[in-house]
Amino acid sequence: MTMIMKTMTVANLKAQFSEVLDAVRLGEEVVIEFGKMHEKVGVIVPYDKYYQAERQLGVLDKVASVEINDDFKMTDDELLGL
Repeated sequence: MTMIMKTMTVANLKAQFSEVLDAVRLGEEVVIEFGKMHEKVGVIVPYDKYYQAERQLGVLDKVASVEINDDFKMTDDELLGL
């Protein structure tokens, strides 16, 4: 199911802020546009969509596996993308 997000300018957001919050509470996402070019600058989403619980380790235990060859070398900085 594809959800169509409501899009509004900053001025409309200011004028209808309470109504927007009501819509967000009901699960709607709202894209905020800025300026004459209507540049999309942000999205207001329900908190439960934004907040993600910590990942549980081991959920693929005995379901998937990975092997790393003995000659595989990577520095800590490479691993972290530094």
